[in-house]
Amino acid sequence: MSGGASGIGSDIVRAFAANGAKVAFIDILEPDGNALAEETGSVFIKCDVTDIPALKAAIEKTRDQLGNISVLVNNAANDDRHKADTVTEEYWDRNQDINLKHQFFASQAVRPQMQALGGGSIINFSSIAWRGGGDSFPSYATAKAGVLGLTRALGRDFGVDNIRVNALEPGAVATPRQIRLWYGSEDAVEAVTARQSIKRRLLGDEIARTVLFLAADDSRMITKQAIRVDGGLL
Repeated sequence: MSGGASGIGSDIVRAFAANGAKVAFIDILEPDGNALAEETGSVFIKCDVTDIPALKAAIEKTRDQLGNISVLVNNAANDDRHKADTVTEEYWDRNQDINLKHQFFASQAVRPQMQALGGGSIINFSSIAWRGGGDSFPSYATAKAGVLGLTRALGRDFGVDNIRVNALEPGAVATPRQIRLWYGSEDAVEAVTARQSIKRRLLGDEIARTVLFLAADDSRMITKQAIRVDGGLL
């Protein structure tokens, strides 16, 4: 999986490891990645997902160490806030690289491995953020809406190989990074939680549970779908 060293990604790594899965994850956060790998017994590979040759090499390295990949979780993203008037062409391209482009090329790279296994599951991370308009991050919102189009296209294309492709749309997950950068206070987190239908703080382990479901045979006839995990915020 990508973006596994912190936040939601680290919760997903822990969830798979706790279920006895062989796990490899990539990230640019080397100290965090090394610590999590030691904690969970997983494999950490330092990699920037915007470097597509490096991403493909990391996928091959994973196969060499753990065998053919049966589950791919495309999690890496960056939801930095920005206004439309400030976006440059370079910023736009970089933002799409981080939030969308790598999902396609990682999926392309693992397809032969999943074909060799007789099937697999790809889980692409979107977000509910674009559904409200995303005026505070138009490039990010565009990418996350694009993830749903990519998911449906690959789900149709890869289905012949018994490869399922689904998207997950997390809601307002209260990770340490989100609280520090965007909420600003515990009161702000509680205000968002109060707007949910289920009045309980949304944490990364809840997202991880859904990823496990989409990875398992329990969801073997689910593909081309987007599952929203937001406590009923929208």
